[in-house]
Amino acid sequence: MEDLQSGLQNRKLSLSTLPEKGRSLLATRDFYPGEVIISQEPYVCVPNNSSVSPQKRCDGCFTTINNNVLSRCSRCQLAFYCGTACQRSEWKLHRLECEVLSSLHKYKRKSLTPSIRLMLRLYLRRKLQNDKIIPSTAMDNYNLVEALVAHMSDITEEQLVLYAQMANLVNSILEWPGINIKEIAENFSKFACNAHTICDSELRPVGTGLYPVISIINHSCLPNSVLVFEGSSALVRAVQHIPSGTEVLISYIETAESTMTRQKALKEQYLFTCTCPRCSKVGQYDDIQESAILEGYKCKSEKCGGFLLRTTDYQEAISIYKRIEKLQTELFHPLSINLMHTREKILKSLMELEHWTEALAYCKLTIPFYQRVYPAVHPLPGLQYYTCGKLEWYLGDTEEAVKSLTKAVDILRITHGTNTPFMKDLLMKLEEARTEASYKFSSKE
Repeated sequence: MEDLQSGLQNRKLSLSTLPEKGRSLLATRDFYPGEVIISQEPYVCVPNNSSVSPQKRCDGCFTTINNNVLSRCSRCQLAFYCGTACQRSEWKLHRLECEVLSSLHKYKRKSLTPSIRLMLRLYLRRKLQNDKIIPSTAMDNYNLVEALVAHMSDITEEQLVLYAQMANLVNSILEWPGINIKEIAENFSKFACNAHTICDSELRPVGTGLYPVISIINHSCLPNSVLVFEGSSALVRAVQHIPSGTEVLISYIETAESTMTRQKALKEQYLFTCTCPRCSKVGQYDDIQESAILEGYKCKSEKCGGFLLRTTDYQEAISIYKRIEKLQTELFHPLSINLMHTREKILKSLMELEHWTEALAYCKLTIPFYQRVYPAVHPLPGLQYYTCGKLEWYLGDTEEAVKSLTKAVDILRITHGTNTPFMKDLLMKLEEARTEASYKFSSKE
């Protein structure tokens, strides 16, 4: 990291390690509102182009113009360019990418998500730098990616399984001998908490990019700077006076929320608890008052001008969602996605309240929709069968539990493999349920 420290010094910045925060970026001179503190080109980036996107964006500058003017790569059919300048600037990387993508079946190629393509480009760019085809600098090298935090020990088992599946897909596309699948999975975790959504001037999402140096900048709900984009270039601008020696801070999330909502969003997406001055007031009168104003309810009493804090009242939530469900059943098709989302929310609240019988009924209501919109082999229907099976078994309907758990295993053994702790536990549950069902059957004879 000595090279990085040297590169930052030229920009009047310093890399430091702060307690509870880890790596941080400090100003070594005063910055004033509007000044660019640091800018960086992405190590890798992809536009939000997919097979269903009505409007495509240039892979080089992310601009969108009339699709008839954008040139599509004739070989892989996935890359688009606004002109020869962008095509030339991207050529060294896209040449390798194009070779890899063109070897795929066209249907598989069209189904590639931006995150899979981003990972492919990460490894292809590393190869180009290792082979000295494109230069490495203090601010642009794969070592900076390796230094990013992955939080592998903090993510859920389901997320680990998903990253492993995605890593296997990347491996099957690249077909490089000796590639480290575990490292690919870890890099997907790094993407989740370090990659940035690239936005246009009106803050509309246009793509995703990895900016390893800018990712060092920590979060605050009272930031002193803001991250903006010009094309795919990321710029951090001061929004207030930042004295020399002060940490540069941006916001990772929407800050127009209550403290509890912000904390929840940061914990779920970035796996840390914010201790900024705004969050340190949690539970204090000012914070409670702000939360009541932002997310609370007006007091029913006409004589009172106060507001009530919103609480996680699952019973009240169920009541509201059931009224919405009733209206939706009159307005929408029985397999409407809107109706399904409402029923999923009711199911989640019922599970929180441990209302198992009603939860099972709603779980079963969602399955026909899952069967219609997802392929025969897809994790979500498999997990829904798993939930049904657990509820049926708990409620004593062992025979139905065996049927549901069997359907779950038939799907999830393909999507999740059979050697993960999750699948081993599921297979054990199925075996125990079968034994119990067999015992009940023999007892009746």
